[in-house]
Amino acid sequence: MSASAEILKETKAQRVERLKQEKNPWECLDEIRDFAAAGHSAIPEAWIKTYFRWWGVYTQGDGVGAIGGAGGEGKAVPYLMLRIRLSGGALTSRQLRAIAHLSERYARGSADITVRQNIQLHWVTIEDLPQVLDTLFSTGLTSMSTCGDVTRNITGCPLAGLDAHELCDATPLIHQATDLLVGNADFYNLPRKYKISISGCRDWCSYPEINDLAFTPVVRETGGRREIGFSIRVGGGLSADPHLAVRLNAFVPWERVIPVTMAVSELFRDSAGLRENRERARLKFLFLQHGWTAESFLEEVERRAGFTLDPAVPEQVPADIFRDHTGVRAQRQPGLFYVGAAVLRGRLTPEQMRAAADLAERYGSGELRTTNTQNLVIVNVPTTGTRAVVDGLEDAGLRVVASSFWRGAVACTGTEFCKLAITETKSFTRWLVEELDERLPAFDQQLRLNVTGCPNSCGQHRIADIGLEGKKIKVNGALEDAYYFCLGGAVGEHAAFGRPVGYRCAAQEVPEAIERLLRSYLAGRNSGRDEDLRRFFARHSDTELRAFLAGHAVPEAERDLPAGRAPRGVEG
Repeated sequence: MSASAEILKETKAQRVERLKQEKNPWECLDEIRDFAAAGHSAIPEAWIKTYFRWWGVYTQGDGVGAIGGAGGEGKAVPYLMLRIRLSGGALTSRQLRAIAHLSERYARGSADITVRQNIQLHWVTIEDLPQVLDTLFSTGLTSMSTCGDVTRNITGCPLAGLDAHELCDATPLIHQATDLLVGNADFYNLPRKYKISISGCRDWCSYPEINDLAFTPVVRETGGRREIGFSIRVGGGLSADPHLAVRLNAFVPWERVIPVTMAVSELFRDSAGLRENRERARLKFLFLQHGWTAESFLEEVERRAGFTLDPAVPEQVPADIFRDHTGVRAQRQPGLFYVGAAVLRGRLTPEQMRAAADLAERYGSGELRTTNTQNLVIVNVPTTGTRAVVDGLEDAGLRVVASSFWRGAVACTGTEFCKLAITETKSFTRWLVEELDERLPAFDQQLRLNVTGCPNSCGQHRIADIGLEGKKIKVNGALEDAYYFCLGGAVGEHAAFGRPVGYRCAAQEVPEAIERLLRSYLAGRNSGRDEDLRRFFARHSDTELRAFLAGHAVPEAERDLPAGRAPRGVEG
């Protein structure tokens, strides 16, 4: 059989693996510059579908989403999405101004904070891509390794080094792990995306439960000496096969975090069985399908690292903590505060970015942080400057004092730009929040309201109090956006994925359904105001929750339409 015939018979996984073996895209930046000179039509298919991702670039959808194409993927237009890496969510005023400039000049004013603390631009042309990248490089930023089968942005607490209650500042470890894995030819070819979280905060705000590899702080007493180290979890993830990360029986000292990270990364890289099916290639599938256990995983990590780790020590797992980092709060540094603004659906305008950069520079230290709840924080603000920062952010449309719905809403990219999405999410989320604010103006309970446009859970709807999963339904013979409800998701001590309760409705009916649900909660919660949504949902059956949503008893709705496979791939 000829080589060309062999290629025609390749599976999707075999094709991607062959392309990765043929080229390390990190070493081929000059090819991107050549494509820019020749125009979009000159870009080879291998770059369009595979190699671009290593530089944080995807082709942009046509606005219709998955149903407009074939095989679960919609049609592309000759524009690009670019994801900017912000390790631990940290950036400076100068960098934010540069992003504002790029957004205004090359991206039609688009900029979205993602659930991994990145910022995404849209509408970028191949002709402009080199200038965009060079501008990022000149300000100490990059888009490298924000997409593709590589280590994605390493997340951490947005208040690292600032939080008055943190156990340690893990920022140096985030930078060391990034230096180890990003741009390193030894790790450009992983079986699939690889997500790491390293945090020293007590609140676990970087969601270790859903990362491939996560370190959270713990304290042990040895011979009267107090030592801060880390717990380690592996194999977490969402998408269509959610799996909570598995805690290993190990105490990881500070100086062992990077060697352990190396060992886990090598284990993942060398797991050949994960390369056989793109839909089953994440680290979690070692536990879900390949028979690995916490014990066997730790044994292999220790073998690769060349040392044995001490057993794990008891840890304090946070319970029902709302982790959005909004408002004005004192830092560990006396006299300094951080000011967090809720960025509705994560969308920023160039004007808002410039306003935030100016405020950070004028009243703070010129430093800002993004959060994985798609919010923006200005740090190191003296007491005398907090009022001016709050007023300036509010004037820019970035709310420091916001409703529960505004604070709690998170949304994925949706059909506006994503080829894999089923529903439009960004405008829908803004409308939904405005509707709920009008319907329930006095609602003041903590609420995570996450909207995702397909089963991939890029919007993290499976860990939300109320998670909305995009679907299509037929109304008068035409397909319309709809949402399926998952209720009671949580992280921390009560970590669990939201229950698919069997209720689905058209998008325009969602506000009324949520209003009915929340009014049922307000009327029926136990112990006065003490029972939160998680506990309320937990003590009611799916049948009862569907009745709350619909206003009357309804049969269970099918979660997935039978036609077509679930699209997968793009995640923040």
